[in-house]
Amino acid sequence: MSKTQNIYLYLFFFLIKWAVLAGLVGLLAGSASAFFLVSLKWAAETRETYSWFLFLLPFGGMLVSFLYWKYGLNSAKGNNLLIEQAHGAKESIPFRMAPLVLFGTIVTHLFGGSAGREGTAVQMGGAFSELIGKLFKLDEVDRKIIIICGISSGFGSVFGTPLAGTVFGLEVLALGLIRHEAIFPAFIAAFVGDIVTTTVWGVGHHHYEIGTIPSLSALLLLKILFAAILFGLTSTLFSELTHWLKKQYTKLFPNPMLKSFVGGLVIIGLVYIVGTRKYLGLGIPLIDDAFEGEVSPLTFITKLLFTSLTLGAGYQGGEVTPLFAIGSTLGSSLGDILQVSIPFLAALGFIGVFCGATNTPIACFIMGIELFGSEASLYLFLVCIISYLFSGHTGIYTSQQIGVSKSKLIPIKDNDTLQTFKLIKKGKRNKS
Repeated sequence: MSKTQNIYLYLFFFLIKWAVLAGLVGLLAGSASAFFLVSLKWAAETRETYSWFLFLLPFGGMLVSFLYWKYGLNSAKGNNLLIEQAHGAKESIPFRMAPLVLFGTIVTHLFGGSAGREGTAVQMGGAFSELIGKLFKLDEVDRKIIIICGISSGFGSVFGTPLAGTVFGLEVLALGLIRHEAIFPAFIAAFVGDIVTTTVWGVGHHHYEIGTIPSLSALLLLKILFAAILFGLTSTLFSELTHWLKKQYTKLFPNPMLKSFVGGLVIIGLVYIVGTRKYLGLGIPLIDDAFEGEVSPLTFITKLLFTSLTLGAGYQGGEVTPLFAIGSTLGSSLGDILQVSIPFLAALGFIGVFCGATNTPIACFIMGIELFGSEASLYLFLVCIISYLFSGHTGIYTSQQIGVSKSKLIPIKDNDTLQTFKLIKKGKRNKS
């Protein structure tokens, strides 16, 4: 048999192998996402029915922190643990991460914390992928690939965006680099995960209308450029504030249960200061209001504060859906100022702030097309590029490696992460 024939035979078995393995990951992650989405809907409806549940938030936070402290092992590292494992770290992903993050996120939303859902879905996908990797005794290279499958399937199934989920798993590991060796497995995992969630279990997703796409003009491009810069800076503010609050909460309250209890009291106090509960939970009603042009100029910063305080105190969930709310409400407010279609700019903000916070411009661009259609592709791509650049070397995932620096004026060492880069800026690590 010739070398060419050997190559094609290898590729054939590669496709069969990963169609099975990634398909299993997608099946498990999609089913978990379906259960999770139904549970989140129940939690939100129950919280609205029983308004006094808000006062249980500190106690719910204490319970979840206790479970993580007593039984979580390294599960508290969340998405950062998956990113580290996909880079080849020797630490194991405990399967208990899946039930812990599922329960913790439901508790957060049931009692009124402001958090998202992507972190939960991605971590459940990662836990399932690790389980399958151990079951089939995969080697180190294949283990990295199947963890990417877990990330992609979790993301794609929870948002109903399998293409964005595919690329997100490949792109989120390192700034400026995409793991092409995992592109087929990641696609299978994300595609199967989405099909299982929506078709098999019949769980739908929320949809938004971008409205009429404005005609291309130099003035419009300048306005969008200005808005995209603000989206990138807002994502930086969110990331840095959340990381800072996590450190301050831990410094003031080393006991994780006390930290979450106090954090819950802070959220309750903030609810009564602002006089409304619309900033609790995922923030989907805020997104709806943004596309209808019914938000105030301070809505985005208030949601940002609620979410940073919730996550900073150790509550479980994710950041992405609140980032959608922050970005869309900011875009909606800018629509009036810049005299641009409000739902159009809300959609750009929806994608732009998320892009800057996750450093995944290609995945966010594809997500924008999946959610809003291809007619606005030029504007979506421009916003993703500019927001990505102006968010700097910051992000919500501190274990992201900096594969390629965003500026040649900022030198980066091999294997530097967002966390180590921050230490360099603070002078806590030798630059040489």
